[in-house]
Amino acid sequence: MAHPSQLGFQDAASPIMEELLHFHDHALMAVFLISTLVLYIITIMMTTKLTNTNAMDAQEIEMVWTIMPAIILIVIALPSLRILYLMDEISDPHLTVKAIGHQWYWSYEFTNYEDLVFDSYMIPTQNLTPGQFRLLEVDNRMVVPMESPIRMLISAEDVLHSWAIPSMGVKTDAIPGRLNQTTFIASRPGVFYGQCSEICGANHSFMPIVVEATPLKHFQNWSSSMLEL
Repeated sequence: MAHPSQLGFQDAASPIMEELLHFHDHALMAVFLISTLVLYIITIMMTTKLTNTNAMDAQEIEMVWTIMPAIILIVIALPSLRILYLMDEISDPHLTVKAIGHQWYWSYEFTNYEDLVFDSYMIPTQNLTPGQFRLLEVDNRMVVPMESPIRMLISAEDVLHSWAIPSMGVKTDAIPGRLNQTTFIASRPGVFYGQCSEICGANHSFMPIVVEATPLKHFQNWSSSMLEL
């Protein structure tokens, strides 16, 4: 999860987030090189006199500043498109979970099970135990098996919401009357926090999301205990 005064991204917990971090570094390097070149040209123009006025109409210069931006855009766009298609690809999910946004809580339906349905409310500050995080803990976590493809079906009952887990690289709008889908694979065990990322009313900041990735055996035990309730 995020830490105070953190500048970078959260640690990746899924293959998609790892790809996004690599793409960020790739794009940042391109931006750094372009900024350095522009700063160098501006410095040269401010510290020297233009002695060759014919250079202002040179065809070679016009070709360079026309072709180079196109090449740079292609270099940035190709890996971006690859990640976009990877995020949309959903094949043979091991588990399907439907998340429905409400004002102001989330409900989850595990469609692989007949009666595994529950609501997830934020735990009020006065009810927190030592070690829990304010405004991030919920009474019922969404537990999923790690290293398994998870398909998320996301919708809303009342207004626009957005289901987001930064560590997983997942952010999908929850729209009333529409069913959006996304996928993720938890590459390591842990508890991952997110929040509704679409302003949805007075208590928008009080509907956190908590995903717990566990080994398959632990998930089976959890699902069995939830079905017995």
